[in-house]
Amino acid sequence: MTMASVKAACYANAAIYTPDGVIEGGRLLVDENGRIAAIGGGELSIPADVQVHDASGQLLVPGFIDVHIHGGNGFNVMAGDRENLDGISRFHAKHGTTSFLATTTTAPLERILHALDAASSVVLGDGLGGAELIGIHLEGPYLDVLRRGAQSVDDIRTPSAQEIELILEAARQQIRLVTLAPEVNGGLEAVRQLVGHGITVSAGHSNATYEQVREAVRAGLRHTTHHFNGMSPLHHRVPGLAGAGLTLNELTCELICDGIHVHPAVVKLLFEVKGPSKVCMITDAVTCAGLPDGDYGKVTMHDGQVYLKDGSSLAGSALTMGQALRNVISFTGLTLEQVLPSLTFVPARQIGVSAAKGSIEAGKDADFVLLDAELHVQQTVVRGKTVYRRDADE
Repeated sequence: MTMASVKAACYANAAIYTPDGVIEGGRLLVDENGRIAAIGGGELSIPADVQVHDASGQLLVPGFIDVHIHGGNGFNVMAGDRENLDGISRFHAKHGTTSFLATTTTAPLERILHALDAASSVVLGDGLGGAELIGIHLEGPYLDVLRRGAQSVDDIRTPSAQEIELILEAARQQIRLVTLAPEVNGGLEAVRQLVGHGITVSAGHSNATYEQVREAVRAGLRHTTHHFNGMSPLHHRVPGLAGAGLTLNELTCELICDGIHVHPAVVKLLFEVKGPSKVCMITDAVTCAGLPDGDYGKVTMHDGQVYLKDGSSLAGSALTMGQALRNVISFTGLTLEQVLPSLTFVPARQIGVSAAKGSIEAGKDADFVLLDAELHVQQTVVRGKTVYRRDADE
């Protein structure tokens, strides 16, 4: 994407969370290119012409990266236009997300291609008004009918090399993550083909056996989609994809940490077994995230729970990354410093952008969030530009 220059700035007196530890009363310098110029303590020199922002009493953490967003605040990726993508970008920025992947759903191929065209145009063009759209997550249409969840059964397809190339071309090579069921006919070939294009492949909406997942890992599979959801339940004699994700070190597991999709005790289990470096927090947020309870198209939302109207399946979430952060600390007993990588560096690593994003380090994009002591978002900064301030929103 193209970004305008920003005014050099210093954020001072914050507790800055870096890979090397927390700098109390720290200073962070942002250059005119929207990158982190320097980080240090009170001894760090501040150039005379730099605007200083006093962040006393606040925590400065890396911006959250959500690799699985369908929508929010009434906007939907599958609408296939800039207005909807901008609405999603602005809504999630309010909750600390600085980068995201526009995530498709299983739909007629023509509609998927239209959504890919719109999203890739934004990635390669001018930025949005909130979180940065850094790529696309293709969820479906190559799924297992038995584990489709809320995905459209009529539009599930069998992968073919020709169709995958068509999809990649429509997306202008901006797909960074693909969810598929590796056990379906042509699934392993699809894994190899996508990995050959440098794309991270994730197993999801899959009824794969443990052995089938291991075979897919040998083909290049490295990720699981909303772990424990859209797959067979963990059984001590039939571990399936759920068990494979827990035990195969090659796999990083997505997690919807809303306390609805996965019980808090199982959230704790996942973190204890995998460790934060192998858990990728997501929202799986859908159109009605941020809206009042009610009916929205094919889904209904009540008490923050989103279901198909027939009650047969959860249908995404109303979660935000800010709430996910507070939840995971509550559910696991881990510290902020321990869980932060799961919302920042891990997703960046999984989609190949960790050289520029995912941690507070000199030379990286100035994507960060200021939190209060209760871990509520006060300010969101994307490439050095403030895209959300709580005091301006009240």
